[in-house]
Amino acid sequence: MFQKILIANRGEIACRVAATARRLGIRTVAVYSEADAQARHVAACDEAVYIGGAAPKDSYLRGERIIEAARATGAEAIHPGYGFLSENEGFAQACADVGLVFIGPPPAAIAAMGLKAESKRLMEAAGVPLVPGYHGADQDTRLLKAEADRIGYPVLIKASAGGGGKGMRRVDTPEAFDEALAACQREALNSFGDAAVLIEKYVQRPRHIEIQVFADTHGNAVYLFERDCSVQRRHQKVLEEAPAPGLPPALRQQMGLAAVAAARAVGYVGAGTVEFIVEQPQGYDHPEAMRFYFMEMNTRLQVEHPVTEAITGLDLVEWQLRVAAGEPLPLRQEALRLHGHAIEARICAENPDNQFLPATGRLAVYRKPACSAFTVADVRIDDGVAEGDTISPHYDSMIAKLIVRGETRAQALARLDEALARLHIVGVANNVAFLRRVVKSDAFAHARLDTALIEREREVLFGPTALPRHAAVAIALAHTLQQWRETAGADPWSARDGFASHGERTRRFAFEWGDETVNARVTWRRDGTVALTVGEGDGAVTGPLAWRADPGGGWALGVSFAGGDWRATVYAQGERLHLFTPQGSAAIVEMDLLAHAGDAATEGGRLTAPMPGKVVAFLVRAGDTVKKGQALAVMEAMKMEHTIAAPADGTVAELLYAPGDQVPEGAELLRLASA
Repeated sequence: MFQKILIANRGEIACRVAATARRLGIRTVAVYSEADAQARHVAACDEAVYIGGAAPKDSYLRGERIIEAARATGAEAIHPGYGFLSENEGFAQACADVGLVFIGPPPAAIAAMGLKAESKRLMEAAGVPLVPGYHGADQDTRLLKAEADRIGYPVLIKASAGGGGKGMRRVDTPEAFDEALAACQREALNSFGDAAVLIEKYVQRPRHIEIQVFADTHGNAVYLFERDCSVQRRHQKVLEEAPAPGLPPALRQQMGLAAVAAARAVGYVGAGTVEFIVEQPQGYDHPEAMRFYFMEMNTRLQVEHPVTEAITGLDLVEWQLRVAAGEPLPLRQEALRLHGHAIEARICAENPDNQFLPATGRLAVYRKPACSAFTVADVRIDDGVAEGDTISPHYDSMIAKLIVRGETRAQALARLDEALARLHIVGVANNVAFLRRVVKSDAFAHARLDTALIEREREVLFGPTALPRHAAVAIALAHTLQQWRETAGADPWSARDGFASHGERTRRFAFEWGDETVNARVTWRRDGTVALTVGEGDGAVTGPLAWRADPGGGWALGVSFAGGDWRATVYAQGERLHLFTPQGSAAIVEMDLLAHAGDAATEGGRLTAPMPGKVVAFLVRAGDTVKKGQALAVMEAMKMEHTIAAPADGTVAELLYAPGDQVPEGAELLRLASA
């Protein structure tokens, strides 16, 4: 076994690898960029080496610097993590050239599976089922269009050299093909340095199911069952679970054997993931009609590997290290067993209500449920951040992975919802509340799964907050009154100047709740009870308000109002109160009624950057006439492209930046004059 390894990655990935290495007595070396000098993964390792600027191209993608760091620190091997250089055959070969072990597959296997078109040809020769499509080297635009017409719409255009949803577009009509192709090629070239694409039939009601495979240098290869990764947004995974619900045992075995055949076809060594698209031609309730097709092979450990660890009781990073050190696989296929059900939720800094745009900011609050880290457990969180850290625009938007395990899928679902309820994040937009809605949706609960689940369940998943308005106001007021009780005595009217001749005192409050202003009245009566009225007129909700501090179960307040009872924890950021309850979370702003509120100025005619990033292209010029919804500019942030569209008809008055410019969030990109 190795004595020291270098981990060529960052964040939770590096922390994850370091945890297993520490358990095995292996010393670790971290590498870090300018932005990560104080990052948690640096402290998690025994040594750390600075390798360059904040942008990945200046640090984590500089293979020569990473190899220099490994040699300088005496590391025997490099673990690439998952992402960055983990699927770069040139880096793997460069490690071998200087006598370093690359903890991953041979360069030839990475090369064979790295190009989607080449991998399709290999899989066809190995007898693995393929989706009908075009995987050729000729990239003439007219030929690609003709192939799409031959296959029949809808089709899927995919970058040949990459994955992760980058360079991928669904095209429903011939008229939309050319624009979608240009976008895919541009994004593929920017992300992978290769604009080549392939075209495939768009499978109806598809499930994304992947098989975890492992192979060693002794000729052994196994599959460690499957994961269902169908719940996706922007072609990127949101929830993953193992085993795949409703998958017939015979189909599971067929897919597993096909995955092992795929690994053997390229002389694979180490951990890999063979991804399949599973068609449900007769709907969700007819698993016997399912058909599977090879999609691609990721030649690395995947982000979602913890669910496989949870159902097998194995440490897959340990398997990687042992195989890379020349040991045989710890278990044969017949010894592998499934135990229960596991689900992983990706906790991301993003705004689900604004097309999942990535977000940045400081983790002012980051409180986690009782959990373990990097080990098989009922509740596990893999992360590389701590409260007070900043989510920057330089790297992936994922904050953490929340993994739960239960004896049954129903138990795992309940455990996941409870854990999400106790995961409190304030300071940066995130998807925790959205994930709870997905988990509790009827479609997900009953495993009616396909990659379009989020879109087809949009009305349910993007609906109003789970907390009703009157409950949010009651909780916010209980928090405020409890603070008064703790700092000023029993109640805010007990001071000498609190006398009222009629024996009770009323105070008005106002809150911003979404786009509306909600008025509330609190009355403190002579007998010590408190009455609350939320709203006005026919929509008012009135009743006694009662609360108690520290009701148990890890929540800060217990609140009763209008026949409802809520346990809650409240975090204040200025006037904004962030409310977390088992039922749901929300944010509400307590307004100062004595403050002068001026009229807000409008920004008519301006278009601003929705997040920090780089201007990729302007699609219009000054003087152009544009229509509402027309694409005006393309930005790149957190590895994804985002299109800026015209909010109304008008004329482009001025472009304020040039392609390639870095812009902050809120920067005015161009000006429109009214039509």
